[in-house]
Amino acid sequence: MVNRKTAKWIRKAHRYLGIFLGIQFLMWTISGMYFSWTDIDEIHGDQFKKEKPRQTAFSNLLGTEQLASEEPIQTLKLLEIANEPYYWINEANLFSAKTGNEKNGITKAEAKQVANRYMLPDLEIRGIKRIEKVDAHHEYRGRPLPAYEISYKTPQNLKAYVAIENGAFQTVRHRNWRWFDFLWMNHTMDYQGRDNFNTITLRAFSLLGLITVLSGFLLWYISSPTIRKLVKKKRK
Repeated sequence: MVNRKTAKWIRKAHRYLGIFLGIQFLMWTISGMYFSWTDIDEIHGDQFKKEKPRQTAFSNLLGTEQLASEEPIQTLKLLEIANEPYYWINEANLFSAKTGNEKNGITKAEAKQVANRYMLPDLEIRGIKRIEKVDAHHEYRGRPLPAYEISYKTPQNLKAYVAIENGAFQTVRHRNWRWFDFLWMNHTMDYQGRDNFNTITLRAFSLLGLITVLSGFLLWYISSPTIRKLVKKKRK
């Protein structure tokens, strides 16, 4: 068994480690409970979107050789913007599949029509604005810019995002997603990108957490009357 001075030092270290790590342990517990009690599809905002957007069938589309493009085509995707067909070429240029002319981004009116194709019909649009850049903590981070942010009249502060460059519907954000994002940030302790599990902060707190648990077991060992009796019997 250890002497009183060592036992006192262990108790003190365990107590202060518990105080220092307690807030983060609480955040891990609260966030873990939130994640386990929420439906991830609802966090993604599926309840605000149509099950399957209506797909328009187009005919008499131009061939790629009729487009006003001088660059060789590496990738091509047919997109629908405001009920009109467009070719998205090389993930950089948008061309009308009917006229062959290049289109330089979409308008606010077209962005609304794109959003209406994906969102539930009973949602009322409150406003729309163009965003050119976002910071690392913005809810639209990591997605194509510029984009249109479309706000809806809902208690959840619902927003939809449409890329301006090619008119592609990107995502929806709402109150529960923002709570999820905040808790996920505190859970992973990645306060920039959210998804890095190898941050120095997380590693340090994990190591200190292990030390706190082990010191608790050690305290139990050195202060347990049963253990003391067993040690005394062995010495005899």
